[in-house]
Amino acid sequence: MPCTFIRLAGCPLRCLYCDTEQAIPTDSGSWMQIDAIVADVQKRGRPLVLVTGGEPLAQRNCIVLLQRLVELGVEVQLETSGAYSVASVPEGVRRIIDIKTPDSGEVERNQLDNLDLLRSGDELKFVICSRSDYEWSRDFIRAHKLGLGEVPPLLSSAWGSVSAEELCAWMLEDHLPARMQLQLHKVIWGAEAKGV
Repeated sequence: MPCTFIRLAGCPLRCLYCDTEQAIPTDSGSWMQIDAIVADVQKRGRPLVLVTGGEPLAQRNCIVLLQRLVELGVEVQLETSGAYSVASVPEGVRRIIDIKTPDSGEVERNQLDNLDLLRSGDELKFVICSRSDYEWSRDFIRAHKLGLGEVPPLLSSAWGSVSAEELCAWMLEDHLPARMQLQLHKVIWGAEAKGV
């Protein structure tokens, strides 16, 4: 689906697999007022808007931005590290929450209270860097009784660490109630492409 991608700068996490290191500094990118962002989204006329980072919820005006985007009547998604509470995210925003795996180096940052705040349409994402990351994620999914219901878990192989074929085989072998996700932008434009 055509998507307008809004990347907010600044992230307090240092995930070992981060592929957007240029967005870690809070002074990276270009400063824009919320009105200008909303006008740009309207001009593009795409049915989907994704707000990501860095870590969007670390930015003090992220909630205001999300509310303004919801008011446009487009589908709005928020991709967040899971290190911040999603309690204040407005209704109408689909939340994609990363569950940090051990190989991320940030597993202790998981805010597990977010699991109690999930609503239909939200997603949980696990980036898999190794077989042990996969097993940790599989056990997490089972322990928290997650499945392919209203909030599906998504497993994504870390680019260059685990192949899609390996991850697919593990999931099939374990009959894991989860979806597999590819970093489609890397498949289409290549792993080194920025701003696509």
